[in-house]
Amino acid sequence: MTAAAETRKFEAEVAQVLHLVTHSLYSHKEIFLRELISNASDACDKLRFAAIGQPELLAGDSELRIDVSVDKDARTLTIRDNGIGMSRDDVIANIGTIASSGTRKFLEALSTEQKADANLIGQFGVGFYSAFVVADKVTLTTRRAGSDASDGVRWQSAGTGEYTLETVENSSRGTTVTLHLKANEDEFLQSWQLRSLIARYSDHIGFPIRMPEEKDGKPTEADSDEKWEVVNQASALWTRPKTELKDEDYQGFYKHFVHDFNDPLAWTHNRVEGNQNFTSLLYIPAKSPFDFMSGGRDERKGLKLYVKRVFIMDAAEQLLPAYLRFVRGVVDSDDLPLNVSREILQQNRNLEKLRAACTRRVLDLLDKLAKDEPDKFSTFWKEFGAVFKEGIAEDFANKERIAKLLRFASTQSEGALQTVSLDDYIGRMQAGQESIYYITADGYAAAKGSPQLEALRARDIEVLLMYERIDEWMAGYLTDYAGKKLRNVAKGDLDLGKLGGADEEKRKEAEKAAEDVVKKLKGLLGERVRDVRVSERLTDSPSCLVLDEHDMGMAMQRLLKQAGHDVPETKPALEINPEHALVKRLENETDAARANDLGLILLEQAQLLEGAALEDPAAYVRRVNSLLMQAS
Repeated sequence: MTAAAETRKFEAEVAQVLHLVTHSLYSHKEIFLRELISNASDACDKLRFAAIGQPELLAGDSELRIDVSVDKDARTLTIRDNGIGMSRDDVIANIGTIASSGTRKFLEALSTEQKADANLIGQFGVGFYSAFVVADKVTLTTRRAGSDASDGVRWQSAGTGEYTLETVENSSRGTTVTLHLKANEDEFLQSWQLRSLIARYSDHIGFPIRMPEEKDGKPTEADSDEKWEVVNQASALWTRPKTELKDEDYQGFYKHFVHDFNDPLAWTHNRVEGNQNFTSLLYIPAKSPFDFMSGGRDERKGLKLYVKRVFIMDAAEQLLPAYLRFVRGVVDSDDLPLNVSREILQQNRNLEKLRAACTRRVLDLLDKLAKDEPDKFSTFWKEFGAVFKEGIAEDFANKERIAKLLRFASTQSEGALQTVSLDDYIGRMQAGQESIYYITADGYAAAKGSPQLEALRARDIEVLLMYERIDEWMAGYLTDYAGKKLRNVAKGDLDLGKLGGADEEKRKEAEKAAEDVVKKLKGLLGERVRDVRVSERLTDSPSCLVLDEHDMGMAMQRLLKQAGHDVPETKPALEINPEHALVKRLENETDAARANDLGLILLEQAQLLEGAALEDPAAYVRRVNSLLMQAS
């Protein structure tokens, strides 16, 4: 019995997505078929899992499948599955409203000047709406497994601001989606075209995708099982021997699995047997997904856990550490129980071994890229290097391996590109050099132009330029590598004596000669700095700020303060170059007001070079203008 249809409005964000889909997303419009088949596959996966505890849900129809058919006269394309199906509430939640943050994130991605492209649809879980790229009306009929035939639901919409919903008789479980194709979409009524698209996008779906058999190039009447034929591989790709698979097979599975038009950068496929039995197929994407950075460390997805070919859950948090959250793929275990939950998984003693094995496989793959395919490794580093650096602090067991893979810009590399490894640096160290020198800053230009580099640059000593936000934090955990200490050139004493610096006697003479100006500056600056002293670092600039060896870097202090954390106050020392004209002018200045201005300018210029915000920018400008006027 059919109840009267109810008309309901879409939520605002869903209506926006529908408008975008129907008016903007024309590139690769055939993607709708991949998305609808993927949804059908998910429904079959969910039923297979639910039937472990409730086998009665299969109710005599245990062969899960997806059927695709066309009616040229009616101009309809139909995708049907016998999976878990939906109740009335499920339909409203999954299609008419925002069941998750996916729809909103999809809109945010487009609002940040991203190109409107169908590739975004699958990444944000709003794939159902892609049907409206080619259809002017979509009808969905469904019944949840285990419910009565009278609990069927029909949903229908023209892709505008509303949809109709009614209760109908439905003798079979699962979901049927019928697309009423637009006038100019005849290609999707052609059986050969649909078979080609299924082979391209959905060949590796783990359930049979069937179409009516063809005789003399024409489909038969599809009214019995005998007249349907399977048009995909219908087997989980990762279970097949590697010797049977080509690069195109791995690439095709990745594109279906990740909803990505780009080929993956690299992959590793392994079967482990022994104390643990599992298969892993792990991919490194060639480009960062649109929601990768916005999703954050705690919202990870993309690594799916299967147990004996049954999909269990997204388990990226359990199977890989956070610094490898860019990895996509599947892990299929023979040893875990089928009724495993996140709570049970956390307590399972095999999990730690499984996690360690997956981590090792990814690092092995990155090692291979760095050694054998440096261009691909450069692509990886550009996309995911900043995230990978987190591993230095998070994965002590693999810290040395991770450090070996790090890349940085340096004073001897070209531009801001991060291409220098720690091994590269060690291979170029000067005679007598015992440390790996680096500097952290808020950006590449600030790092490269830092006055703290001057004495090292004059001696042709390479300095690593760390200018990403994570670098200061990471460097706190990367204290040594291959027996060499890492030294921040903006902290502590550099001790350049072994590197061709002035001998101890000459250094003491310089300090003695500058005693008056140092004393003068200390009096002018008072508590603003911890100390004033003659610098070994400077050759061209008049002044710079220096922290103690174990002080928190100034960039990190600013980041923590911006995030609302209480940060202990650490005052830097001001180092001066007594040979610089500005310092000599201060030394000889007899007017108290002008001397005060000169002293503050030396401090404030050093603060600006560190990326700090001045307490009183207007006063600084007045002091500089006054100095310029006096010089004219």
